[in-house]
Amino acid sequence: MRKASALIATAGLLMAVLTACSGPGSTNAGCDSPVPAGESSKLVDVSGDFGAAPKVEFPTPLKTKKTERSEIIAGEGAGLTTGQKTKVDMSVYNGTSGEEIESSKYDGTTLASFVLNDETIKGITEGLTCAQEGSRVALVVAPDDAFGPQGGNEQIGVAADDTLVFILDVVKTYLTRANGADQIVASGLPSVVLDDTGVPGITVPSAEAPSTLEVGVLKKGNGAKVKEGEPVTLHYTGVLWDTKEVFDSSWERGAPAEFVAADGATTEGGVIPGLADALIGQTVGSQIIAVIPPDQGYGDQASETIPANSTLVFVVDILGVN
Repeated sequence: MRKASALIATAGLLMAVLTACSGPGSTNAGCDSPVPAGESSKLVDVSGDFGAAPKVEFPTPLKTKKTERSEIIAGEGAGLTTGQKTKVDMSVYNGTSGEEIESSKYDGTTLASFVLNDETIKGITEGLTCAQEGSRVALVVAPDDAFGPQGGNEQIGVAADDTLVFILDVVKTYLTRANGADQIVASGLPSVVLDDTGVPGITVPSAEAPSTLEVGVLKKGNGAKVKEGEPVTLHYTGVLWDTKEVFDSSWERGAPAEFVAADGATTEGGVIPGLADALIGQTVGSQIIAVIPPDQGYGDQASETIPANSTLVFVVDILGVN
């Protein structure tokens, strides 16, 4: 086996290529996996504890025309679903040659992050659907569910007819939407109505925008508190107070975003000061609304679709912290 590199942790080569491009399986917490176990996945022998580097053996060449999945270690809780984010330790092999392509360090520093959507290769999105936190699964991904349409991937040594073998430890799952208890919000803030999937619609009042930061808790979650400087995963919609127009929305992109709960002027990966202040101290599972005046937003500088001196309204679902 090759020594694990930092490719996964730094969203390098392997992660870049993984996220660009018959009967149901086991039932987990009422969730039916779209990927069944099969002869190929049953040939993958995996030993070792969850969270530790696995010992993996399988005959070569290992081929399949349909992606197959076997659960090696059972997890707990609800199964992963479309649009949900997860972080995994993983070991990846070329099924034809048996050679390792990449492996996590299994120490928490090289977790790979996936959102189960069409930006991630089909074999992973479907293979992780219904997987639970704490589970270890073996996936044998068919060429058509990996890089087949692209003719394989020469950069990582995968030919057009190669299967991929993944051993995935589901270390962390994130909420798909805020699940906290509804709260009474002070009058004067914009009103928020959610559709069936949790996407917020925001109605900004015709009154003059407040000159100070205003934060309201729409739903109060019971998860961990957001600490200053900590990465936090969010779904959000941003609206301009003056024009009432949406200028940005992770919901529209179909994937949550990860930021650092800190002032982006001083911390890499951070956000505007008003949003950082609004997030710090809130709890996972909460939904908040923040009205951010220009001096705590972008000030007198325009930023893409945001005019200079804009008051911003954010509705944010706090889905998890790292």
